[in-house]
Amino acid sequence: MSFIYLTKEGFEKLKAELHELKTKGRAEAAQAIAEAREKGDLSENAEYDAAKEAQGLLEKKIAELDDAFSRARVLDESQLDTSKVVLMSKVEVRNLKVNKVFTYQIVSAPEADLSQNKISVDSPIGKGLLGKKVGETAQIQVPAGVVEFEIISITF
Repeated sequence: MSFIYLTKEGFEKLKAELHELKTKGRAEAAQAIAEAREKGDLSENAEYDAAKEAQGLLEKKIAELDDAFSRARVLDESQLDTSKVVLMSKVEVRNLKVNKVFTYQIVSAPEADLSQNKISVDSPIGKGLLGKKVGETAQIQVPAGVVEFEIISITF
């Protein structure tokens, strides 16, 4: 079994989403099926078929989240090494081509959210930054070509 490493925030978000789907989501799906069933002949009832399909997709999502939750491990940031980029690091980097500074947090795939500057450890940039130290340069192959990042700082 492979673990999924999450921040405390990511773990709580996963837990809340799973709870929401198991309670409110299931209740809404059951209600939709009941309403469609009341409309008559189930053999030609498109609303009933759609409600059953939506219920199936909901149960699939719940199963996926249950699996992720069972494999989730919360990382203790106080135990992590700030001398190099590791999972959960907040990395300040300078893109040497455009001379712009960016800050990214390296997170597990389920927590990745570029709008919050959280990039997956499995992404090209995430992989390219792992293990680098302050002052080092990472040359990373991305779809647009090679990007060079200078590591400015590493925090948590």
